[in-house]
Amino acid sequence: MDRKINFIDVLKDKASILRASFSINRHVSSIHVSILRATSHDPSSPPSEDRINDILELGKSSRLAACTCIDILMDRLHATQNAFVALKCLFTVHNIVSRGSLVFRDQISYHPSFGGRNFLNMAMFSDKSDMDTWEFSLWVRWYAAVVEQNMTAARVIGYYLNPPHKFAEYQTKTLPVLNNDLVNEIEALIEFVVRISDPPESLNLQRNNLVYEIVKAASEDYRAVQYEISVRVKETEERVERLCLSELTRVVDALRRLEDCKERLVLLFVNRKRNEGLWESVRKTSSELAETKAQREEKRLVVRTMSRNRGRDDMSESTQCWNPFLEPGQLLLLPSGRGGGGGWLGMGPSPIAV
Repeated sequence: MDRKINFIDVLKDKASILRASFSINRHVSSIHVSILRATSHDPSSPPSEDRINDILELGKSSRLAACTCIDILMDRLHATQNAFVALKCLFTVHNIVSRGSLVFRDQISYHPSFGGRNFLNMAMFSDKSDMDTWEFSLWVRWYAAVVEQNMTAARVIGYYLNPPHKFAEYQTKTLPVLNNDLVNEIEALIEFVVRISDPPESLNLQRNNLVYEIVKAASEDYRAVQYEISVRVKETEERVERLCLSELTRVVDALRRLEDCKERLVLLFVNRKRNEGLWESVRKTSSELAETKAQREEKRLVVRTMSRNRGRDDMSESTQCWNPFLEPGQLLLLPSGRGGGGGWLGMGPSPIAV
């Protein structure tokens, strides 16, 4: 459903652009105007490709320009109480993460990594203008979580998801990775899929052009992450005997979470990006790992039981008299005072074979 833009919102956009245009610092002014134009109050239209490209070009000019752009964009995101402005800000951030220069990506990732404010935490965002904007607010929260997990996954695997890497490039880069690091990567990528698969229930709002575009952008991420997961699932299969029990447990739990997402993903993307080959590989690998895990746990239980039994036997043996200076078969006489002798504690001599 498309909403008509409010006349007051049009005036707000024009007034903001006018104020930014009269800024003393012309360089900052031009950046500010570009962001305002890309993140207008229009409820139906996503930022045009030209608007997004204008912003992406800023990240190619200098680190200072990239930093200024991110600061203005984040201030715009946190200052607004309008769901459509927030969605457009997040859409712009998503494009920077997916298509921006390395300098731009470094700047967009800086805040959550090094102690700055977690600028994509929009869990409390709510536009209470009316029932429709309240529904769109749910999409703001979902989209912010998706974009943030995209950046988290990128930090764990060491590169951004878009564009997808070729298989040969991945193998050259990651075959030496430690088992624990491989498991960390699988968990981060699957957590990304879990976030994507949990959209608001109002899927009918995908008829809105803005929501449609953010779902489309998320689907491209999902396409890339499917590939990354499939490569690591194959790698896990080859390493199964080298994984310890705790690593096996973590991978099995992660793959089960992934399988639980399948139906929701099909509904969200309307049978697009299904990749049945991946799901079959996940099902097969999950089953094999679970079986190996169960065998390891059974062996551990047997070893523990034997250790406990051996411990009881050792305690029983420790109650017997033992003298390391006697040869096997010799008798050890315990002194006794029974019968009036000068024995110890009134006990007579008692032979014990050792």
